[in-house]
Amino acid sequence: MDKVIIIAEAGVNHNGDIDRAFEMIVAAKKCGADFIKFQTFQANLLASPDAKQANYQLKNAAEKNQFEMLQKLELDENAHQLLISECKKQKIGFLSSPFDLESIALLSRFDLEYYKIPSGEITNFPYLREIAKLKKQTILSTGMADFNEVSEAINILFKFGLNKESLTLLQCTTEYPCPFEDVNLNAMLTLHKHFGLPVGYSDHTSGIEVSIAAVALGASIIEKHFTLNKNLPGADHKASLDPDELKSMVVAIRNIELSLGDGVKKPSLSELQNLIPARKSIFLKNAIKKGELIKESDMIALRPGDGISAIYWDDVIGKKALKDLTIGHKVQNSDFE
Repeated sequence: MDKVIIIAEAGVNHNGDIDRAFEMIVAAKKCGADFIKFQTFQANLLASPDAKQANYQLKNAAEKNQFEMLQKLELDENAHQLLISECKKQKIGFLSSPFDLESIALLSRFDLEYYKIPSGEITNFPYLREIAKLKKQTILSTGMADFNEVSEAINILFKFGLNKESLTLLQCTTEYPCPFEDVNLNAMLTLHKHFGLPVGYSDHTSGIEVSIAAVALGASIIEKHFTLNKNLPGADHKASLDPDELKSMVVAIRNIELSLGDGVKKPSLSELQNLIPARKSIFLKNAIKKGELIKESDMIALRPGDGISAIYWDDVIGKKALKDLTIGHKVQNSDFE
């Protein structure tokens, strides 16, 4: 299989501190992530002043509403330039999810490799239209969406210029942390089967096992929130991986990639050396005189497997011995007529 793209979702876990964002880039690279992803928005274009916070934000953020919280987390154009420069220096890909039209325009000036549509924008027609016009590799998160909403978003993207070959769908459950019973990894397979598009998983669960399972099921992209410290103030830290956990996830995913193989059922190079010691040949448990016919009761299957394989058991029964054969003899084709 192709290499799974692992996105370390920094999101807003920098808490508005550019130096912390730099630290997160370095940490994500050390953990083995392919990309680090931030969020690009202007608070006044994303939320109205009285927009209420989600329950997980109420629990973990100090601010009273979304607008107040988002204002403190904005990254301006200069910050984006600095972060992109640091990503190039660290040799890790830069990603950011835009949340409004001006943020799409801002990111487009940097000529990024990928554009990530967050789940909340899947029903935003003008937003989808602008992303499609960029005609870039696009990742669409499908959290909170039903099948028809996903289908409609895809149609809009294709209508306004995005090529089918440029779109990847991510199964996602927009809850932080996501209960395991709400993950529905099989929906990822449904999306792939129906739309014929590459799929992946945006993971909001606690721990790393669901991302690993998603790769085993065929995910081509894994996105996972991470933080430098889960105890930092802010809405997303508690539902994120720390660097040690992120590194463990990356290692596990790379091992799963190797384990999936090419799908051809054949002995591996490493196990060929064990074929003879582990398989069985036909031996004699009774002495046979020259000219006698070998009976099933004269035979036993024993290791090693370098004689006549026990799969040919029935073919040996009734053969006439060309010579005297002793107890424990490993049967050979030369023993018979």
